[in-house]
Amino acid sequence: MKQCFVALFFLVFTYSGFAQNSEDLAESYYKKAEFKKAALIYQNLLKEKPFNYNYINKLVDIYQQLEQYNDAETILTQRLAQRRNPDWVVALGYNYQLQDSIAAANKLYDEAIAFVDERPNYIYIIARRFENYSLLDQAIKLYEKGKTLTPDKNYSLQLARIYGDQGDVEQMFVNYIDYIHYKPNSLNNVKRSISGFISEQSDNENNRYLRRLLLKKIQESPETYWYEMLSWLYVQEKAYSKSFIQEKALYKRFPESLDRIFELGEIALNDNDDDTAKSIFNYILDATQDQTTALKAHQYILEIDTKHADEKTLALIDDTYQHLFDDYGKSRLTLPLQLAYGKFLAFHMKDTKTATNFLKKSLTLNVSRLSKAKIKLLLADILVLQEKFNEALIFYSQIQTELKNSTIAQEARFKVAKTSYYKGDFDWAESQLKILKSSTSQLIANDALDLKLLISDNKYEDTTQTALKYYAKADLFAFQNKTDDAISLLNKILEEYKGESITDQALYKQAKLYEKKKHYTKAENNYRSILKDYGEDILVDDTLYDLAELYVNYLAKPEEAKLLYEKIIFEHQDSIYFIEARKKYRMLRGDSLN
Repeated sequence: MKQCFVALFFLVFTYSGFAQNSEDLAESYYKKAEFKKAALIYQNLLKEKPFNYNYINKLVDIYQQLEQYNDAETILTQRLAQRRNPDWVVALGYNYQLQDSIAAANKLYDEAIAFVDERPNYIYIIARRFENYSLLDQAIKLYEKGKTLTPDKNYSLQLARIYGDQGDVEQMFVNYIDYIHYKPNSLNNVKRSISGFISEQSDNENNRYLRRLLLKKIQESPETYWYEMLSWLYVQEKAYSKSFIQEKALYKRFPESLDRIFELGEIALNDNDDDTAKSIFNYILDATQDQTTALKAHQYILEIDTKHADEKTLALIDDTYQHLFDDYGKSRLTLPLQLAYGKFLAFHMKDTKTATNFLKKSLTLNVSRLSKAKIKLLLADILVLQEKFNEALIFYSQIQTELKNSTIAQEARFKVAKTSYYKGDFDWAESQLKILKSSTSQLIANDALDLKLLISDNKYEDTTQTALKYYAKADLFAFQNKTDDAISLLNKILEEYKGESITDQALYKQAKLYEKKKHYTKAENNYRSILKDYGEDILVDDTLYDLAELYVNYLAKPEEAKLLYEKIIFEHQDSIYFIEARKKYRMLRGDSLN
């Protein structure tokens, strides 16, 4: 008896394994679109298990792919004769639709939709079947019906996605808004879902409709998530002052944290909306009791003021720093402010001696190794500013030794390479840059690659490397804020080394310096020269994008910008600017961004 049981168990186990292997093989053929081979296996599997839901659906789909509609109909009608499964009713209807029997198909679709009147728990199953067949109107009918039949459930998310697929942006927004009200913690997910439909242009039709919806909601029920959503919309439009109004309204109702307002200030600052950023940080100073937050706000305000300062204002900014150190002291708490002040003294007041002495005192504080490394990094930068390259290299090397493999150590290595490049030691610079190509920091890796290409492309053309040395010197002038000197030296390269490989680099570097000085027409001329004479070289996509941005932001030439974005889209698909160029091109063309 025991032997019989063991034999029976072995047979069952063997058959089960065989069936599983067959199903895996059938699925493999199905995924590779080898439908005839898959069909043979599923036919055998279905004989063994006539009501296996997966086998039926797979075989019906395979027959439809092979346009064997009669075979698909046979399977479905046989099963439906025994049990009127609404999922298979839809499948049969779709089988008729594939044969252009639309009336017969619609009759079955209506039957499936009516089925949920008695069995509302089937709403999701049937609607998903409709969606799988791209029968979106029928899916909408079903979900809308579900609102009446099962008011305790919410189908807004499904409806929003379907309306989005159909291009009905207004109804998509309506349903996403309804879903936020139903489930407020879904707000960030909804933002991600609709971000592609929103433009930077505030007069875009989609933006206007969403804005009206949100303003109406705020009037009807001033929930926090409506303010947050409207603030987010204004940020997408780069209307940071309007976003600030919403954030203030939120903070007045719930004065728990200034984090959101602070983050908005940083976004505005990074996008060069200095007026709004300064207003935000002043507001934070009035509202906060936290010393760290206040110090950071003070620092940002001083940095904004420094960007626009003349000599008289620089002296006032210096006084403000001194007052802050009187109030807050010089400790671990104020170290970020100390670093900002050291940079201010060296790069703006041109007082490198005072800056160096000040930062050396900061080094004596009881702070972390990382904080000390930041001080040393700035001290080294100031030595480069003074062209004391060997002393700077010592500091950079110390950072690499003390914090091996850290991001700041990689930054220090890049600055070693940059300093060697300034000195004209191009071989040593290249050796350091090769290591940094695999840096964990993408920004450092990209900068390292750009500098390596500049050196390797230009160091062999002239055995004396004079043009490259001039270029490195102009780069140093730019670092030292000697913009006019940098522009003049680049002119020398353009006159004496015209037509050599470094010419396009010199034109591009000079264009960026012209932009810094707000000489936008001169920058435009440089960019146009690159496109005319060096249209096949490595800088072409950078030039196309930067010139387009110049036209949009400063020269009011949107049509010219549109042509340049279009050129990136169709001729430079591998460019890092491709996605952004496509987005901005569509905005200028007035497309809906979905």
